[in-house]
Amino acid sequence: MENRHILLVEDDKEIREGVEIYLRNQGYRVSQAANGKEGLAIVQKEEIHLAIVDIMMPVMDGVALLMKLRAMDYEFPVIMLSAKSEEVDKIMGLNMGADDYVTKPFTPLELLARINSHLRRYSKYLCAVRDGAPSGHTYVIGGLELNEDTVEVSVDGEPVKLTPMEFKIVQLLIKNPGKVFSTEEIYERIWNEKAVNTDTIMVHVRNIREKIEIDPKNPKYLKVVWGVGYKMEKQR
Repeated sequence: MENRHILLVEDDKEIREGVEIYLRNQGYRVSQAANGKEGLAIVQKEEIHLAIVDIMMPVMDGVALLMKLRAMDYEFPVIMLSAKSEEVDKIMGLNMGADDYVTKPFTPLELLARINSHLRRYSKYLCAVRDGAPSGHTYVIGGLELNEDTVEVSVDGEPVKLTPMEFKIVQLLIKNPGKVFSTEEIYERIWNEKAVNTDTIMVHVRNIREKIEIDPKNPKYLKVVWGVGYKMEKQR
């Protein structure tokens, strides 16, 4: 992950400095910010490949920063940091476009595993966007279309803006129409590691439905099989 630039937005100076030392020892470039406003200023000046953002901060909190980043079309992965008591904020962050969250207190190894996983996937996403896939494939189910060449999804001809994580989930399901995947299997296929924290998958699925379904409560494409998992419904 040479030359990858990580933004660390956290109001606790000890946590910031401890995480920065660990990440620099792993070969990453690191920029620090004490609140969302400072973090946003860095993003606008520097190329950032991943951000670690605390939820509770003064001046501008993590959820507000995340909303601004996504509204400004910054697509790099965002990992939210939260205390155990902030469950509602955590889910809100995922709904606003966060890719993952880590609960305090966390170990450096846990955080590093998440960072490496998201950067691997983001690097593949950037290559596909810039260069196109080596052999083009378009997958269509009803009015839902996914193009691996352009990394685009559309519904009834209208483009749908998905995050890299959401795109990967739709890609997995649409390439296997009718097949049911458990949350653990989806996690392991996309993260390429043993499933932990599968709550993130459920939230991402909910976000995808809001974007691709006319009626998210009565989905046409992305179906749940209760007690088993999710599938992309075959269309007659």
